[in-house]
Amino acid sequence: MTGADPRILDLIRQRCAEVSAGARLVHLDADAVPAYAARLIAEGHGRDELPADPWLATEGDAESRAALVIALDAINFGSGYHPVVTKRPDMSGAVTMATSLCEHADRSGGITAASLSRLNAADPHTIFGQPHDDGPVDKLMAHMAVALADLATLVTDRYDGRFLNLVDDARHSAARLVGLLDQLAFFHDVATWRDIEVPLYKRAQLTAADLSRAFDGQGPGHFDDLDRLTAFADNLVPHVLRVDGVLHYDPDLASYVDRGELLRAGSEAEVEIRAVGVDAVERLCAAMGERGHPTTPQELDHILWFRGGAPRYKAIPRHRTRSVFY
Repeated sequence: MTGADPRILDLIRQRCAEVSAGARLVHLDADAVPAYAARLIAEGHGRDELPADPWLATEGDAESRAALVIALDAINFGSGYHPVVTKRPDMSGAVTMATSLCEHADRSGGITAASLSRLNAADPHTIFGQPHDDGPVDKLMAHMAVALADLATLVTDRYDGRFLNLVDDARHSAARLVGLLDQLAFFHDVATWRDIEVPLYKRAQLTAADLSRAFDGQGPGHFDDLDRLTAFADNLVPHVLRVDGVLHYDPDLASYVDRGELLRAGSEAEVEIRAVGVDAVERLCAAMGERGHPTTPQELDHILWFRGGAPRYKAIPRHRTRSVFY
């Protein structure tokens, strides 16, 4: 399976619904959905203020902005490593990494395919402010080096070194952009659950959403099917839904997560958490629409993601998996 299938967004929904219906370790409480939808309409992101969004690249010409957004999403993974990375004050691991790459772009004159291709294996430690540890931090930095090198190769070999050519090749289709990015191994976010292939494509979908925000839905940020994006399957949105009583974990899984134990990437539990989270967002969007508050899954994902930064959610462990997909 690849993201080249133009029906990929529908297939993500279908397969996540199948996982949700048969999940053994993660239960979606359908009875809780209507009340929680009403609560989200009333509370929104549930925070007094929102942090600055480093993915919202609004400076520079169109090529440099597109390059920065796509490069940011190419390295927007590693949540399972964040407990051990060096974070900036008052920043999460994800925001620390994104802010660091933005500052690197400012110092170096912008992100280009040529500049990314010149990075060596040690450069991510400098760019992201991470010391060597002969352990998980080194592994994460090695993954980021590969992600940026592979992106540079794709843009150089297929798009004449221009990120906008990659975006143009999507032809204003988020589904097609998913397929184009699926050429890169770290974007091929497809899990296996009980012999069923479950496409999730968290970061490939997020790239379309981030381009839309960066360009205010115009030009390189215009996608005709943006409203068809699903939730971006990671570890924060399911965590928020669990804390707020929409998702319930098997007692052994809940204990495992609460102890901060790492879940194996691709394990039954990890796939169910991500896939059932996607299905829960679909059901919540339907319930919000029924209440006269139409919301797309990517809009609701954004609300839940920022909601997860509130202290009540940070006080409880979320699941951790060392993966290149989120």
